[in-house]
Amino acid sequence: MDLFDFNRTNEYKPLAERMRPQNLEQFFGQKHLLGEGKVLRRLIETDKIGSMILQGPPSSGKTTLATIISGMTSSHFEKLNGVSLSVSDLREVARKAKDNLKLYNQRTILFLDEIHALKSNVQESLLPIVEDGTIILIGATTESIAHDIIPPLVSRCRVYRLEALQKDDLEQILRQALADPERGLGGEYGITQEAMDYLCDVCNGDVRNALIALETAAYSLHNSQTIELQTIQESFESRINAITHTDFYDMTSAFCKSLRGGQTDAAIYWLARMLYSGVDPLYICRRIVVHATEDVGMANPTALQIALAAKDAVEFVGMPEARMAIAEAVVFICESPKSNAVYKAINGALDYVKQTKAYEVPADVRDGTRTYTNPIDHPNARNEYLPPEVKSKRFYHPQNSGVEAKIFAKYNKPAAE
Repeated sequence: MDLFDFNRTNEYKPLAERMRPQNLEQFFGQKHLLGEGKVLRRLIETDKIGSMILQGPPSSGKTTLATIISGMTSSHFEKLNGVSLSVSDLREVARKAKDNLKLYNQRTILFLDEIHALKSNVQESLLPIVEDGTIILIGATTESIAHDIIPPLVSRCRVYRLEALQKDDLEQILRQALADPERGLGGEYGITQEAMDYLCDVCNGDVRNALIALETAAYSLHNSQTIELQTIQESFESRINAITHTDFYDMTSAFCKSLRGGQTDAAIYWLARMLYSGVDPLYICRRIVVHATEDVGMANPTALQIALAAKDAVEFVGMPEARMAIAEAVVFICESPKSNAVYKAINGALDYVKQTKAYEVPADVRDGTRTYTNPIDHPNARNEYLPPEVKSKRFYHPQNSGVEAKIFAKYNKPAAE
């Protein structure tokens, strides 16, 4: 590459790429891992890292940290992506790694971006070469390690969790990008504090998108060299709320627990977060139906009808209008009296069935029976509905809540009555 090639390449690189840290001194955030004296920093500086998985939200520095390691290590560095990696690709990496170790006494570091995208059989093929030290693995993922990476691979690696960048770190990076004469905007532009505060907030810790918005805002200026709030708002049309699998599970958990706890405002908030982030509204409706039966149950049987009506509204009316029907169902469930007696009844019955033999159906209630007496016509009829071995077993215990309170009273009449 000649000088002119370098100039052209650098000129057309996005600001976010030009500002990518080249060393640990330029790396902002993650002080819990990379602050002075921290274990991971010492391992990197002494070139003695072991296999690790870097887990964290988008643009928290996983790939950048791996790139910095590649520049500081004496090991051979390979970078691959888990989306398209196959077992045969890994075998080739392992073969080269063994050759490098045998011929040049040089270790191999394999950086696997999007490691969660690897199929389980490909992950399994990593186990022996990580365990025997053929390669040092650095995996990077935005997703849940518990859900997306097989436990044997996790057990062979240290897991380092990176956090979303905080406002102070974001502001330092953005101001450095404005001032840097080589990699940044060269001090040609300023920014109001109001615009800076908004940008640091709206990007939700994603510095890459913040830098893209800053660059767009700067280059869109005409009669001013100062970036103001309106310019940033136009450059950043909507708040970043895309969610990873981990976020999805956490928000779903928060939503469900809010429904169960009758915390209406919390449930509405998490509903809004999920809808704004693009979660399928039918998925949300399925969770609402579950809670209508599991947590409200017979205390307010209408909750199931409301929940199913919300599902029908999503299918019939569609979004965004159906959000009102979903919100109505959420409020109804939160404000309803609660009873999990039905939930306990069916689970208790299933457990009993699993643990006991399959008893015969009593003669009175078999198909085609001649001994059955209709209890509606004959209220004093004495049919045998359960096998003798099960007759004393009680599965349904109504709770003294809402509509179910009437059933509770029936089951708990004083002995004198």
